[in-house]
Amino acid sequence: MNVYVQTAAGLLIPFAGTTLGAASVFFIKSALRPSVQRSLLGFASGVMVAASVWSLLIPAISSSSSMGRLAFVPAAAGTALGMGFLLLLDNLIPHLHINSDKPEGTAITRKVSRAMMLFLAVTLHNIPEGMAPGVVFAGAVRGTDGVSMAGAFALAIGMAVQNFPEGAVVSLPLVSDGEGRGRAFVKGVVSGAVEPLAALLTIFLTGFVYTLMPFLLSFAAGAMLYVVVEELIPEASAGEHSNHGTIAFGAGFVLMMILDVALG
Repeated sequence: MNVYVQTAAGLLIPFAGTTLGAASVFFIKSALRPSVQRSLLGFASGVMVAASVWSLLIPAISSSSSMGRLAFVPAAAGTALGMGFLLLLDNLIPHLHINSDKPEGTAITRKVSRAMMLFLAVTLHNIPEGMAPGVVFAGAVRGTDGVSMAGAFALAIGMAVQNFPEGAVVSLPLVSDGEGRGRAFVKGVVSGAVEPLAALLTIFLTGFVYTLMPFLLSFAAGAMLYVVVEELIPEASAGEHSNHGTIAFGAGFVLMMILDVALG
């Protein structure tokens, strides 16, 4: 199969995970129980942390090996920039955390509904989740050290696995807030549509300046780590039986590690 066809197919895998998760509104009658919700968020956190390390940071350092002892510089700088970028978006875009009634973001929130702010929160999360497969597939096509097509597909599959519960976490609360199931499903799907768009933008940047590859790999890692620490882990640890989220984190981390090492 042509590498460009493989790349196009790979970029749609995470989006398919979100779509399947959003479709749960047609099979589940009410919102997820808090313990299940915490477990799903913990699992997604584990997948994203493992992907940040094995699929992004390690290849970023490997591709900078010509710098010798300073090979960590692009990875460190990219990680800091990625976290800073998500910090900026987090402070600008009005959004609402799951199980919270207090909106965040400096933009005017009075005219934005609760359902829309939930939608914007998940869309914000999906930006780095789209960038990560995009930059890894670009690296695989260009033969970047430490990056392979099999590893890119492993990352895409891992993102799809963690996107499935994320799609459900978006759509089901919308139904609980009074949205019709069809509209909740569509909003869940659209929230994931930002992923292939972010992936394409990242691929364009790597084609424009190939030397940016280590920075873009680590930039995606930093953005994902920001989402995990700022959003997912606190929500997975809230309330009683927080160990559910912790155990699920471990399961997601181990699964993503296995996928990346076995397939990559």
